[in-house]
Amino acid sequence: MIPHSASFFRNTDCEWFPCHKVEDEDNFNCLFCYCPLYTRDDCGGDFCYTDGGIKDCTACTLPHKAEKYAYILDKLNNG
Repeated sequence: MIPHSASFFRNTDCEWFPCHKVEDEDNFNCLFCYCPLYTRDDCGGDFCYTDGGIKDCTACTLPHKAEKYAYILDKLNNG
């Protein structure tokens, strides 16, 4: 965790916290509550497609790891 940083925010008051199963809730980053890479097939996360063709990110915790902040920004800026 990076306390007091623009790259980490945890909202334990959220009714959905944590929105994914994780072993360490203290390091669960809520900053990217909705993943900004959702629309990309090459997002780097652990996802699959449902039978109906919908991207399912249930197993993905990539945007909820503080150490992935720089990765996400780079992906947004450079593809």
